[in-house]
Amino acid sequence: MNTIVITIIALCAIGIISAIILYFVAQKFKVEEDPRIDIVEGLLPGANCGGCGYPGCRGLAEAAVKADSLDNILCPVGGAESMKKIAAALGREVVEQAPKIAVVKCNGSCENRPRLNRYDGARSCAIEHSLYIGDTACAYGCLGCGDCVAACPFDAIHMSPATGLPEVSDEKCVACGACVKACPRNIIELRNKGPKDRRVFVSCVNKDKGAVARKACKVACIGCMKCAKECPFEAITVENNLAYIDYNKCRLCRKCVTVCPTGAIHEVNFPPRKVNPETPKTTVTANAKPAPVSQPVSSVPGNSETGEKKETV
Repeated sequence: MNTIVITIIALCAIGIISAIILYFVAQKFKVEEDPRIDIVEGLLPGANCGGCGYPGCRGLAEAAVKADSLDNILCPVGGAESMKKIAAALGREVVEQAPKIAVVKCNGSCENRPRLNRYDGARSCAIEHSLYIGDTACAYGCLGCGDCVAACPFDAIHMSPATGLPEVSDEKCVACGACVKACPRNIIELRNKGPKDRRVFVSCVNKDKGAVARKACKVACIGCMKCAKECPFEAITVENNLAYIDYNKCRLCRKCVTVCPTGAIHEVNFPPRKVNPETPKTTVTANAKPAPVSQPVSSVPGNSETGEKKETV
C-alpha cells in the first residue's frame, strides 16, 4: 500500500515540476503575434482553398499584415470586396484586380477528336497521363477522367456528358486555381472574365505541326499565323505551332475568330453577329460572266425593189 502511495506522489510531483518547467520555457520563447492577423482572418471567407497561394486564410492574413503592399495579394473567393475591407482594416490602399475565371482550352469532343482506343484503368487523369498519350491521337488534349471536378471545392466544374469535356460555371467559379493544379495536361487556365463576362481565347493546347494536329482533332490550332496577322493590338503570339491570346492586350474585337480556319478560337458570351440585310442570299461565283440581255427586234421598211428587210437591234 505504501508503495502505491509513494508512486502516485512521485508521479504527481514529476507532473507538477514538468508543468512549471514548460511554463517558463513557453514564456521565454513565446512569439508575439500581431493581433491584426485575427482581424484580417475574420474578414476572409474562410474557404481555405489555397487559391491565394498561401496555406489557407490564416496564411493570407499573416502575409497581408506583414507585407508593405497588398498589390500582389488577392483572395479569389472574397474578391475585390474582401480586399477592400482588409485594406481598410490595415489602413492601406489596394489596387482593384480584374476578376478571373477558369477556362478549359480544349475542344476535343467526341465529334471533333475521334477515339482510337479505350482506357480501362483507374479513372484518373494523372494516372492515365503517366501511362500513355490517351485514347485519341492528341497527346495534349483533355483525358476526361474528371480530376478537375474532384479538385474543385465550389462545385463549379462538371464533365459534360455530350462532349466529354469539363464545363465551368460562370456563377460558381471563384478562380481559386484548384482545377488548374489538378489538370496534368495544363489545359485549364485562369483568365480575366472580361467586360460583361466576354472573353476570347484559343481553345487548344496542341503543339504538333498543323497537319498532325488537324488529323488528331479537326478543330485544333494549326499555327497558321492568320490570327496573329489579323490582330490590330498585337495580342496574339504563335509559338511551337500554337497561338495564344494575351487577355491583357486583347480588346475583344473578334477579328481573329473570323479568320481562324479551324474554329480553334472561341468567343464567349457575345451577342450574335449582325447580318447585313443588303447582302444577297445567292452565292456569286467569282469568275462568272453576266448573261446577255435579250432585247426586242423591230422590223423596219427596207428596199422596195429587192424586198429586203433590215433588222434594228
